Amino acid sequence: MGTVLGDLLPLAIGVAVSPIPIIAAILMLLGKHAGSTSIGFAAGWIGGIIIATTIFVLVGSAATGSDDEPSATSSWIKLAIGVLLLLVGIRQWRTRGAEHATPKWMTAIDGMTAGKALGVGFALAAINPKNLLMCIAAGVTIGGGAVDSGQTIVAVAVFVILGSSTVALPVIAYQVAAQRLSAPLASLKEWLETNNAAVMSVLILVISVVLIGKGMGGLF
Repeated sequence: MGTVLGDLLPLAIGVAVSPIPIIAAILMLLGKHAGSTSIGFAAGWIGGIIIATTIFVLVGSAATGSDDEPSATSSWIKLAIGVLLLLVGIRQWRTRGAEHATPKWMTAIDGMTAGKALGVGFALAAINPKNLLMCIAAGVTIGGGAVDSGQTIVAVAVFVILGSSTVALPVIAYQVAAQRLSAPLASLKEWLETNNAAVMSVLILVISVVLIGKGMGGLF
């Protein structure tokens, strides 16, 4: 169990520091319908992480060998995800100084309903390639970790709580002290927009190397 949680930690951090959902949550908290849209977005984000991870927990469980050791299939999945993340990290690092157009959905945040915000949060968690790859890796790690059903639930819960914390905590804090958070949130948004590419690319590269190492370790 301890080994599984240790393997999950960098993946959870990778999901947690994804800049786009954090910026989206901040924009909602600074917008006209801060309370309802931010809660809907956080619910969608958490739900997306839970569903994407749980699906691949089942895949990882199916890929576990009869001797309760991760099979070659599980190791190949980790290796493939590691290589894909390596390519993503290299590409993001090379384009870190370039100007990126603001997504259309982000410019329409002020007019969003809670339902639309929920859908956006779910899509960013469960469909966005970078986050999805990390949820897949987490699910396969848990499912192939030779843990019982209770430990599996705990591992998924730990991953979801850590991975969703950077979106969920500001939304919760806003409900308690909205006026005090406006200036810090605006400053955080500006910092993320300036530095997110460099921070995220380094983190993705580190995670990719870890996954490649884990995958190769299970194969050789």
